Formats: sequence, C-alpha cells, structure tokens
Amino acid sequence: MARKVKTVYICSQCGFESSKWNGRCQRCGEWNTFEEQEVCVAVSKSGTIKRTSVDVSSKIMGLSAIDFNDEVRYNTGIDELDRVLGGGLVKGSIVLLGGEPGIGKSTLLLQICQFMGDDKNILYVSGEESARQIKLRAERLGVDTENLYILTITDAEAICNVISSEKPNIVIIDSIQTMSIQEIQSSPGSITQVRECTNLFMQTAKTEEVPIFIVGHVNKDGAIAGPKVMEHIVDAVLYFEGERHLSYRILRAVKNRFGSTNEIGVFEMLDKGLNEVKNPSAVFLSGRPQNVSGSCVSCVMEGSRPILAEVQALVTKSGFSAPRRTATGFDYNRMAIIMAVLEKRMGLFFGTLDAYINIVGGFRLDEPAGDLSVALALYSSLLDKPINEKMIAFGEIGLGGEIRTVSHVVQRIKEAERMGFEICLIPKQSFSGLNAGDFKIRVIGVSNLKQAFSAFEKLSANKNHDTSKA
Repeated sequence: MARKVKTVYICSQCGFESSKWNGRCQRCGEWNTFEEQEVCVAVSKSGTIKRTSVDVSSKIMGLSAIDFNDEVRYNTGIDELDRVLGGGLVKGSIVLLGGEPGIGKSTLLLQICQFMGDDKNILYVSGEESARQIKLRAERLGVDTENLYILTITDAEAICNVISSEKPNIVIIDSIQTMSIQEIQSSPGSITQVRECTNLFMQTAKTEEVPIFIVGHVNKDGAIAGPKVMEHIVDAVLYFEGERHLSYRILRAVKNRFGSTNEIGVFEMLDKGLNEVKNPSAVFLSGRPQNVSGSCVSCVMEGSRPILAEVQALVTKSGFSAPRRTATGFDYNRMAIIMAVLEKRMGLFFGTLDAYINIVGGFRLDEPAGDLSVALALYSSLLDKPINEKMIAFGEIGLGGEIRTVSHVVQRIKEAERMGFEICLIPKQSFSGLNAGDFKIRVIGVSNLKQAFSAFEKLSANKNHDTSKA
C-alpha cells in the first residue's frame, strides 16, 4: 500500500484545514494564520484511500461492569490547586497548565513534587531546561525528594515508551511546544506537532492510568499557543493569571471534566516559590485608604468561595475634547453601560469628565454583582464624598436603574461580616427572603439606584456626625 504526500494549509489559531492557502480563516476569521503542512495518506492500488476495519466489539463494556476504585484522586499537597482541580488530581487525566512566561507554571509543578514525592514516583520531563538548571531551581524551592526523576529529551514517542516501561505515578511535561514526533516533517511547536504530541500523551495517560501535567506557552493574545483542538483533547485546562510586577497570582480552570470551572486558587509569589493565600479577601483589602472618595467594596463568588474586592473609581475633569474611559479588572463595556444609566436615570453628568475604574490587587470582577459597587464608587468620586469604610454593596444594575437580585446572598453577607463590615447594601428582592436576626451586620435592601444613593448619603452623614462628636 503506497503512501501519498499531501499538502494542506492549517490555521494556527483554530486548526482549520484547507486544501489551498487563504488570507482569512473561514472558521475563526483571523488573517494570515494559514501554515503549510505535509501529511501522508495511505492509498490503495486503485487510487482510493484505504480504510481498515477493526473489530472492537469485545471491548464494549456495560457501565455497571466497570471496576470503580475509591482511590481515583491524588492530593497534590496544595489546597488551592486541589480546589481548582475539583478535589485533587484524577488518575489517568491530562491537565494543561498555561500562562505568561515567568508567571510561575514550572514553579508550581515543581513544588507539588515535594509533597507527592513522599509516596509516589514522579517523572519530570523538560525540553527547555537542563537537569542542572532544574536542580538549581529545586534547591531554591526546597524540593529534595528522592522520588523525583528528571528526563531532558524532546522526543514524544521516547517519553511515552519510558512511561510505559518505568510506570511512574505522575508525569510532568515542560513544555508541549518543545516536544516533537520524528515522523512528522515539521518543526517543534508547529500546529501538527503540538496536536499529535498532545494526542499521543493523552493515549498514554489513559492506557497507563498515569496523570500527566502539560505546560503550555501562550501567544500575544493570552491564549495557549497551538491548535484549539489541543484544549479539547485534554481533561482540564488551567490558566495562571496576574500581573508579573505584582506578587499575587490567580489560578483559574477554563475546562475541567472532573470538577467545576468556577473555582479559583490564589497564590503569592515569594523568593522561595508560590505561597497559598488562605484568605484572599484580607489580601485584596489590605492597604485600603481611609476617608477617600471613590472606594467601595464588593463581594463576588468564585465557585463556592466568596471574595471581597475593592473597587476604585476616579472621575476628574478631562483635558481633551474626548474624555477618557479606562477600566482595569472590570469589563469596559459594562462600565459604559453603568455610566449611561447614571446619566439617564440619576441625572449625573460625565460628558466632559475622565472616568477610571480599577479593581485592586490584579483581581478581575466579572460577575454582575459588582455593578452596584462600581456605581457607588463613581458617584462617590463625582461628588468627592467618601463611602463609609464599614459598608459593602453588591447587586446587578438594570438599564432602568433597578437593582436586581444576585445568587449566594447569605454566603456573601457572612463573608462581609467575618471581615468586620457593619453595613451591607443588597437588592431588595434578596432581602425579602432573609432573616436579619441571623446576622450581626446591618443589612439594607435597595430596589433602585435612587434608594442606594440615598442610603449612601445617610450613612455618610451619620459617619460625619459621629466623627464631629468624637
């Protein structure tokens, strides 16, 4: 049976294949992303592609007949990572960890080797660093387990053979962009190499029931470099987020077949590696200014965890004909909607004023529950009136200026109470289903922006009155 070499063009963004080169991808719409690749196709003597049939009827199993072992997850020793993974590392799973260079991907994986190396054999495969470089980094992080084995090669097939023969408990691949299959005529990091290497590791993980961590590089847009199909092959996709010049990192699951994608893990980068942050609310509120306008605290839910985040707003006179609008950690379009509602429903004027929104600590406020805090921060900065530092607010704002209900109200209120807040503004619809006697914190229900701003004015007046008495 002859093998025919065929030339195809593959989109580097989404993996779409075309028989001819196109300036724009038909699937994802990106420009100048097609790369030429050669593939081999098995062709019969008649000139048609030969398809082989394999009898797999003996491999069909009933659901009740599948043996289920209670021990299906490994504890990594890092609670924040276990939370994001859904309770631990699942046997036979393949986890893709992405993030910007220097964010802490290799550091995190090397740190879990110290705990898991007590009773498990770990194979660390590096295609970017030498064994001596890994040893230097391990000494800096305090990793000295004897069950950690280093392999510095880039041949994916050879790695899979080592996994099948040595049978380690855990495998770490750093990184997938350096791996290659010799039979494929393309350079490491290309679309075909990344896809086929990931597929090969996936088959090995399922066959040997060995969990595999794969480190993936990201492109300039922040997405994992390589074909999009790579994210479909793996069982979980984790992203490391955070500014490189800030010490805090957020680990977020974009895909997880064995758990929720709403959980996050918070870490702090120190000289000796990543340190878990058990109380993210205290971290994001540390250093909060007192008696400064434009600062309000909100509570968002990240999975089952409530987190308090400080919203800062600055409204000032613009020096340009077109005022500037900037949002850091908050959706820019959502900010524009809130400002439009404030102008239309509350009679406020932002037309000639610059407006800036910032979520402190590199945290991103994606939930609609942060709308009320953003509106209060903008209102406070516009009037230059400080918000009571013991007050917290959360709720979604509608286009009519109404405050809509949000989920997990009880958990949010308890988190605010635990952090020492005394007043909580919530949607009135959520307030009707609560028993105010269950909380030490004062809970105020508001149904629209007018009531929210009125409560803000009263609380500010009472605070100023108490201060003058003192």
